[in-house]
This record gives sequence, structure tokens and C-alpha cells, in this order.
Amino acid sequence: MTDLETPAGDTVGDADPTGAAALPAHLREQAAATLLVDLEHDEVVHANLLAVDLAPGLHLPVSLAEWSEAAGLRTADGTPLDRAVHTLTAVARGTPARGQQVTAARASAATFAREPLWLIGVPLVDAPGPLVGQALVILLPMSLGAEVQALQHLGDDLHTRAAIASDLSFTISDPHQPDDPLIWVNPAFERVTGYSAEDAVGRNCRFLQGEHTDRAVVVRMRDALDAGVTIADTLLNYRKDGTPFWNQVVISPVLDSEGRVTHHVGIQADVTARIDSQVARETALDRARVSTERLELLAEVSGTIAQHLDYGRAVTALADLAVPRLATWGFVAVTNDRGGVETLHVATRDPATREAAQALEHDDVSWLTRSPSVQAALASDLGHVAAPFPVDVASLPGRTTPAQLELLERLGLAHALVVPLRARDRVLGVMCLVVGPGQEFSEDDVVTAAHIGHRAGLGLDNVRLYAREREAALTLQRSLLPEIPDLPGLDVAAAYIPALRRAQVGGDWFDVLALPDGAVGLAVGDVVGHDLSAAASMGQLRSVLRSYAWAGDPAAAVVGRLDELVRGLGMADIATCVYLRLEDGAVHYTRAGHPPPLLRSADGEVTLLDAGLTTPVGIPTLGRPIEEGRVLLEPGATLVIYTDGLVERRDRSLREGMDALGSALRELPLEASAEQVCSELLARFVEPDQEDDVCVLVVRVEA
Repeated sequence: MTDLETPAGDTVGDADPTGAAALPAHLREQAAATLLVDLEHDEVVHANLLAVDLAPGLHLPVSLAEWSEAAGLRTADGTPLDRAVHTLTAVARGTPARGQQVTAARASAATFAREPLWLIGVPLVDAPGPLVGQALVILLPMSLGAEVQALQHLGDDLHTRAAIASDLSFTISDPHQPDDPLIWVNPAFERVTGYSAEDAVGRNCRFLQGEHTDRAVVVRMRDALDAGVTIADTLLNYRKDGTPFWNQVVISPVLDSEGRVTHHVGIQADVTARIDSQVARETALDRARVSTERLELLAEVSGTIAQHLDYGRAVTALADLAVPRLATWGFVAVTNDRGGVETLHVATRDPATREAAQALEHDDVSWLTRSPSVQAALASDLGHVAAPFPVDVASLPGRTTPAQLELLERLGLAHALVVPLRARDRVLGVMCLVVGPGQEFSEDDVVTAAHIGHRAGLGLDNVRLYAREREAALTLQRSLLPEIPDLPGLDVAAAYIPALRRAQVGGDWFDVLALPDGAVGLAVGDVVGHDLSAAASMGQLRSVLRSYAWAGDPAAAVVGRLDELVRGLGMADIATCVYLRLEDGAVHYTRAGHPPPLLRSADGEVTLLDAGLTTPVGIPTLGRPIEEGRVLLEPGATLVIYTDGLVERRDRSLREGMDALGSALRELPLEASAEQVCSELLARFVEPDQEDDVCVLVVRVEA
């Protein structure tokens, strides 16, 4: 929009060309970005909030050219204003009198970026003496048609300029008089402060100060006036009726031709709404920060507990993480099934009291078990809400030893908060937080502690359940995996590695039997699964196979009878196994769906024992006879029996894995012991993220 249309039925005159009615009201409502300019130095000495939006980050006073560049002012044809015919300096001096259309690079609270604005300068030639060298520069949205028309027709109307000036709160003081009193205030000052000119003139402006005015700001302003420089700051002032308001003040010295200060000109703006909004934003941000910190702490607590599979270490980690964040010192205590204290860790924020915390932790726990607040938390129900309370110091001597009391006093006793650590079916323990004299718990501390109590209780319960399951699994594993007997002429080594991220037992197994007839029975099997159920099935299969092998039956008969019993009794879903009978320098073997063992001769040749294959245990043979394979076993030879977990991978087939295993066995020294061969193969083939159980049995015939 380059030309303004007069609303229907109106003339230019009807639009109030003086602007005295419409424009000042809009300036008070900050619809126009307004600058106060020192014409002698061509500097912007004051900018209202909308003007600050257009050129943020500038520290006043600043040159008109710099402000124009910072705001990105351009004429209607896109020419930067500082290269146009009428620069911002010219506009401030009233040229052209009607103003001109511009745009600004940024949005403000009243305009959007590159919205057409009407720019006009109003020199205050008729204002009181010290303001004579000042001018107003106004940028009004052209969407406000009537107001812009009023600006365009200001012309040389000095009364209109005075009206505009009166809508900014001005004061003038005389530094040559005692106490630098006010000698003139305009009507806007009276409206903002409630003080009349008669109330204000002759007094120093400190009468606006009150109980909560920041004295540091007052001193800073006084120092600037003494130094003869412009000062801009915001401070809390008080109106005549006692109501506070935030006053944004700019005070500038007025100099004579010889550079001496003749007056001080002050500009005031009531920015209470802005400050209140800023405080509200900061309060909201602070609440969001606290909430974020709480969520981060809760996530850290959950993650830290989950990293520890040992119950005691998990308790220690919880105390070391949570207590210093929320309290001066405190402890986490968990109980056993009988209600006794099972694990205790005392933590402190202050390194100077760490020795006292450790001493209290290793002392008798009577100071803890006799605490009424701890007992109440341990016996609490789901509806319990933990609340901080003053420590009953007077009762401590009756329920602590002198040494315990001395340690507690060294740590600090003022207020405490005891939070139950609630699991699925019971309270596992408590987290106690304590602050010293002069400190209290905030509402956020209490809420955070309650959340930690819930999460930590569940986390510790998971660790407890895992520890029990793991102990049961280890016990089962130790009972199912055999001890290797001493076999004359044979060097034997074995290893069982359960799949990671699963239980500590699975379906893989091995057995070494010194049979009554002098032969040696070797077995390696794999039941489908990686859990206690698979381990239980494995135990049954191992026991059955032992029984049949002990009778001295051939390998094929042992595997056949095992298959019949498994299918008849439904002992397992699917299992593979290989049974080998060593006697008279030969190996007789049968494989029930199991990978073929490897045999390395005394001269290093590796043979795949792939004969004697039948269906896996539990799958019918469809009437086909079960066969045996046979191979000689010479002194110095090494036999490697394994499960598929050693060689099979997602990115490698079983056949490729067996080929790689054979190559690795060829590379090992011929004189390597069974233990050395076993360890080297595990090092090469077992990965850190092993997904399947691994069982390896190595037998070397001594030379």
C-alpha cells in the first residue's frame, strides 16, 4: 500500500489531521514503535518495546544509522533506508514532513516482518528547553488507516507535536540546585505516577522509591548521573497511592555549547505488564526445569539400578545417586523376608562427613531399627504419603548409643523425610533423607523423593527376583553339569557357556563316563530352549542316557532307546545329541541330528565325523535302522565335540561354521593340551553378544 484511501464518507480533515485525538491513545497502547532521538548527536536515546522488537540487542544510545541497519529498514521499492534519499537521520529532522513508507526485517508484538509501516519524524521544537533538541521517530502499521492519515497531516502543527510528546512520560531536573530536584513533569508523568506537577516539582525523584526498590540500581543510576552519561535501567517504583509498578527509566544529561551539563531529561515507561509476563514465563520455565530435572533423576535411578545385577550394589548405587541430590545426608536400607535389615548404605553430600557416614553404616543398626519413622514407613500401606518432619533430637539419646548419637550430630539433624521403597507385594525398605540446621525440604524435593521411592522399589525388586532366579539357575547348572573323571590315557576338558541376556542355564549339556567295561562314554546334547524348562529336560535326557550307556550298549542302541523313552513319556520337544563310545583305540558314535564332531590326527589332519546320523531325539525314525560311525583313535589325536551354538550365526551357516572350526583346529599346535584347545576355540568363536548356548568337549589321546 503506497497511497492511503480515505474511508467512505470521510475527508482528510474528518480524519483529524492534527492527530491529537487518535494518535496519542495508540501510542499509549504501543501500537507504534517509537524512538526518542537526540538531534544534536543523531542518536537514539530511548526505544519503546515495539521498537526494541524491531532492532533487538542494541545498547542505547546508538546512532540513527546503526539503528536503521539493525532494524533492516527499507523503502517501498526495497532500497535500504540508509541509501535512500531520505535516511532515518533526515526523517528524524522532519523530512519529508508527511513521512514515508518503509518495512522492517523483523516482526514486533504489533506487526509482522516486512509489513508496510509509515515512518515519520516529529522534532519537539516547542517542548520545554531541554527537550528542544529531541525528536520522536514513529513507525505505525499502515493497516491503521486513520492513524496513519493523522501522522501524514501533522505538518508543522506544533500543538500536535506537544500532544504526542505528552504521551511519553518526561521529567526535567536541575543538577545545579541542591539534590537535583525536578523542575518540570509532563501530564503523562502525572498519569503514570499519580503525583501532580505540584507534588513533584521541587523534589528529587527518589520520592518514587519504596521498601522493595533495588538499592543497587539506584546507586548505579546515581553514579551514571555523576559521571555525566546516559543511564537506562528498570526499577520498582511506587505510585502516590502506594501501588508498586516497574518503571523503565532513561535519564540523559543535556549539555551546553561548552559541554557542561545544564539539565537531566528523564523518560519513564510503566513496564509492569511486561515484567509480570516475564516473571510468569520465568516461573513456568523454572517449573519446567524442575520437572525435567526430576524426570532425568528418575530415569537415572531406574537406569542405574538396572545396570546392577547384584542386590547390595544396587542399594549402594541408589543411595549414592539420590541422597546427594535431595538432602545433606541420608541412607537406603532394605530388609529381608524376616524384616531384619539386610543391606544398608549411608551417603552424604559433604566429603568432610564421609568418614562419619561410613562409621554409622558399619555400626550396629539399632539406631535405625528403633526409629519410629522408619518403622512406620516399613509398615505403611499403599495410601501412605511421606512428609518431612523435624527430627526429634530430644529422643535420640534414649534410642542410640553415645557413639551413634555423636555420628548423627556430626552429619547434621534438622528435618527428615522417610520414603518407603514399595515393591509389588510389600515394602522392601526405606530411603531416608536428612537436612541439617537452617535447611528444609521443598515441595519439589518431597514429590521427587516419592517418585524415586516407587521406581526404586520396583527396580530393586526386579534385581532381587533376578538374583534369586540366577542363584536357582546356578544351583541347577552345578547339579546337572558333571565333574570330569580322571581317565587314564586321556586329557579331557569341557566348557558350558549359556546364552547372554538369558538364564544362566539352558538345554546344552555334556557328559563323560568311565564305564564298567573299561570303555569311555562321551555325550554332548542340545535341548531346544534357553531356560529352566530346557535345563530340566536336559537333566532328564542326561540321566536316561547315562543309564543306557552304563549298561555297555553300543552307541546306536543307547541313542535308539533314549529316543523311544523320550517319545513315549513326552520328556522333551526336540533335542539333538551325539554319543561316542571309546574302546580299543577306536571311536563308535551315533548322531541324533547333532553337528558332526571333529577329529584331528597326530599329524594335524582334521576329519569330520559325519557318519552315524539319525533323526533328532523325539522325532520318529520311520522304521529306518539307527547306524553307527567308526573311526580309529591314535595316540596324539584330538577329538572336539560341540553344540551348534559354537559355530552357527545369523550371518554364517552351520556348514560354514564347521569349516571355520576345522581350519582353526588345524592351526593349533599339535602338542596343545585339551584345556588349551578348548580355551582357544572358545576365544575365537564365542562372541560378546552370544545368542545361543555353547557346549564344547575336547578329548586328547595322550601319546
